[in-house]
Amino acid sequence: MKKILLIVMDGLGDRGCDDLRGLTPLQFIRNPNMDWFVEHGSAGICDPIAPGIRPGSDTAHLAILGYDVQSIYSGRGPFEAIGAEMDIQPGDIALRCNFAYVSDDMEVLDRRAGRIKAPETTELVDALNDLEIDGVEFIVKESTDHRAALVLRGYGLDERITDVDPQGDNVLKTCEPLCEEAEFTAEVVNKFMVECYNRLKNHPTNRKRMAAGLPPANILVPRGAGSFPYIEPFPYIHGISACCVSGVGMIKGICKACGIDVYPLPESCNGGLDTDFIMKADCALEALEDYDFVLMNCKAPDIAGHDGDAKLKSEVVKRLDAMMGHIRKNMPDDLVIVMTCDHCTPCSLKDHSGDPVPIAIYTKGCLRDEAKEFSESGCCHGFLGRIRGRDIVPICMDLANRTEKYGS
Repeated sequence: MKKILLIVMDGLGDRGCDDLRGLTPLQFIRNPNMDWFVEHGSAGICDPIAPGIRPGSDTAHLAILGYDVQSIYSGRGPFEAIGAEMDIQPGDIALRCNFAYVSDDMEVLDRRAGRIKAPETTELVDALNDLEIDGVEFIVKESTDHRAALVLRGYGLDERITDVDPQGDNVLKTCEPLCEEAEFTAEVVNKFMVECYNRLKNHPTNRKRMAAGLPPANILVPRGAGSFPYIEPFPYIHGISACCVSGVGMIKGICKACGIDVYPLPESCNGGLDTDFIMKADCALEALEDYDFVLMNCKAPDIAGHDGDAKLKSEVVKRLDAMMGHIRKNMPDDLVIVMTCDHCTPCSLKDHSGDPVPIAIYTKGCLRDEAKEFSESGCCHGFLGRIRGRDIVPICMDLANRTEKYGS
């Protein structure tokens, strides 16, 4: 039986970019190593959830791992909290947050506060962690870069509330209940927002940032409320040991919730634009020595896409291709390897889209097809055709000779 390495290049898919002569970053940059896996394997395009559905990274990863997202997904917050190693319990409500910079009128001036990160975020979190409002305890912990997780613990809580994060709009929203049972939860979240701003606006860390010409992180902006999820463990479903290689808190949280171990990474593999992809690839190859299945997430292309920087995304593509060359030279023979994305993040949108993403699957002795190029258009020529995220693991399990015959 073979082992499986599933590489998710987060947000790598794109649409035609004006800065790249109407091409996508994958079409614009020559990628000999990615193309080798396509030419020697099987290719296609994939709708992570379904055609035209704009997936979040959380729902997309769950789907790629084979889960029915609509039946298990309660919100992104719990995964961020689990990934941040918070003690989330049944009855808790968790939200995913950004540290942001707002005016006194709650106009969002920078929804990532200049991409602030630890240790500054740790200092700001310390100012918030003794909060109790109307009997509800508010627990905050920093996550990856400018992100944080917020857990509400108390009686009478309900996750059916709206986001405070305005996303594309300019002014923070008021948290609203989506049902009568959630009125109390929305009320305490709105009270938290006021207290959070009052505590952070003159915090010493923010005064230092302003003195240095940097935007202060004077508020937490929550979204994606959810309750404690129960998900059938991935290793139990498939009868294999499984590990995650990622520096992103939310991805690690999803994997932990699915019963997938998290491989410890050095700081140079933290998930940001400066991630050492070669080091991350080495960690994934090391993990394969002990695990049957490894999921590796590379976050950098998504960051460039959200920033609308097509040239930067193209540079990330070059580095990813070098990573695939390193994997090609060092991978064992008994390996099924997948290259794909969890969603497209077109630079023109600065957000996720519902476009299908390229996928290529290689293993020694696999059936080759006519596809030659790892890109949104190049993979269309492959015989995998157009599949969904939920199809990926079953296809890999069969190529790894790990499936049982269906029928006699």
